[in-house]
Amino acid sequence: MKKILTVEDDSGISNLIYMTLTGEGYDCVVATDGEEGANAIEYGSFDLVLLDLMLPKVSGYDLLEQIRATSSTPVIIISAMNQVNDRIRGLRMGADDYISKPFQIGELVARVESVLRRTSRDDDALVIGGVRIDTGSRRVFDQNGQEIFLTVKEFDLLEVLIRNKNIALTREYLYESVWKEEYLGQTRTLDNHIQRVRKKLGWDDQIQTVFRIGYRLHVPSN
Repeated sequence: MKKILTVEDDSGISNLIYMTLTGEGYDCVVATDGEEGANAIEYGSFDLVLLDLMLPKVSGYDLLEQIRATSSTPVIIISAMNQVNDRIRGLRMGADDYISKPFQIGELVARVESVLRRTSRDDDALVIGGVRIDTGSRRVFDQNGQEIFLTVKEFDLLEVLIRNKNIALTREYLYESVWKEEYLGQTRTLDNHIQRVRKKLGWDDQIQTVFRIGYRLHVPSN
């Protein structure tokens, strides 16, 4: 059973997360402020941390720094929608993903599942639409075993799409996750990279445009 630590001072949000994730079969621990979170991290072992940034006593940034100094435990930031700089700073400090408040509980579960899949030691390679992606070595191969060469940003974009497969992602989310800077409407930068990844992988049908939102990687369930 995967063990998840939630560090969130809003009791309504933390209770909702706890009830949802325990219902999904996870072992959940809740810390209501940064000090409790720091103690839990120091004396416990977790498969994932859900971390609010604006915490009393000890900030989320300090906790993230503590985690990255001692382990590779994946971290999902929970951030208010208008705190763009906080999200960017958290990603640059080593967070694996972020969820903007307010969020849908289904999105939370999907992001938890995707980060746990992506960081699992036995899940470095996967095949989608005949294309084999090795996230550990950051290499991509077509159905004939020929390597498909992607730039650093193209692979970063592909990785974000993969770990959020079948989820409609906003342009803002994609841009900030890959370029790690505030999204100011740089649609051509993102759209051009999407088009190049589509062309190189032959994924015109897999990478779908979601009208007025962004993009989705469509992966049919087996």
